[in-house]
Amino acid sequence: MSRVDVRFGSMGTEARVRLECDALAPRELDGYAAVMRAVLEDVERELSRFRPDSELCAVNRDPRPAVPVSPLLGGLARAAEWARSRSGGLVDATLLGELEDAGYATSRAGVAPAPLDEALRGAPPRRPARRRAAAPALRVDAAGRLHRAPGVRLDAGGLAKGLAADLAAALLPGDVRFAIDCGGDLAVGGPGGPWQVSVANARTGAEAARLHVRAGGVATSGIHARLWRRADGTFAHHVLDPSTGRPAWTGLVAVTAVAASALEAEVLAKAALLSGPRRARAVLFRRGGVLQHDDGHVEVLAGVPAGRLRAAA
Repeated sequence: MSRVDVRFGSMGTEARVRLECDALAPRELDGYAAVMRAVLEDVERELSRFRPDSELCAVNRDPRPAVPVSPLLGGLARAAEWARSRSGGLVDATLLGELEDAGYATSRAGVAPAPLDEALRGAPPRRPARRRAAAPALRVDAAGRLHRAPGVRLDAGGLAKGLAADLAAALLPGDVRFAIDCGGDLAVGGPGGPWQVSVANARTGAEAARLHVRAGGVATSGIHARLWRRADGTFAHHVLDPSTGRPAWTGLVAVTAVAASALEAEVLAKAALLSGPRRARAVLFRRGGVLQHDDGHVEVLAGVPAGRLRAAA
């Protein structure tokens, strides 16, 4: 069997592409790995809010209510609107101004996060996040123009990572076994048994749980990796409560979700994190996942067996 396993920097974090195939020569598999890397690099180049020359930044600067966009950015806008609907308004990609106000105006790649336990001790009382009463809608028309209200800007965030992993996976032939990890958003599939996916402990980095996933997506959303101390001594992170525009402190520090795709897993993980412990279990009931609580408790959710899902349908 031919195998390739490559790692490289992507979207302020590390990406990894692992491919296996009985039918392809090592050189051919290397070629597919190069294509995977090119897809992830293209997504970063065009959808990063930290690159002034990216298409996303250009569109965010454009004052017109309808702006022509590439298929890639159009796909992000559609994904953002789907994520808002799928999560009941909790996953909101139009909070860029609030994110900048919280202190996340520039990339934090390579910047050590603030101590999680110290931040939790000083955090406000825990409560589930809520959707905005009137979140701005996004629409891409048949001519490829993005429609949004004046002043609305997009933050690709984790959606771009899930989208990138799925786009790359879609280019592989059916006989290639793959695991494409884009900074924690993972697309897996191909022939053979299930992949074993290690979930890192938000506090220690050690393995907190291990999931077995045959095909689909796995993603983790957490407050620990991008956590900072503000000038006034309070702490902030990048997961915002849409109803307030401020960092959400819900009783969970990280959530890992399993879904049919990396994009869906990203949306479910963030929605569960924002929902707080009790509601998070309902968000993840179909495919399961992992909840990491404020107090360090790690809760593994098994999900509903596939046979029961088919019977219910």
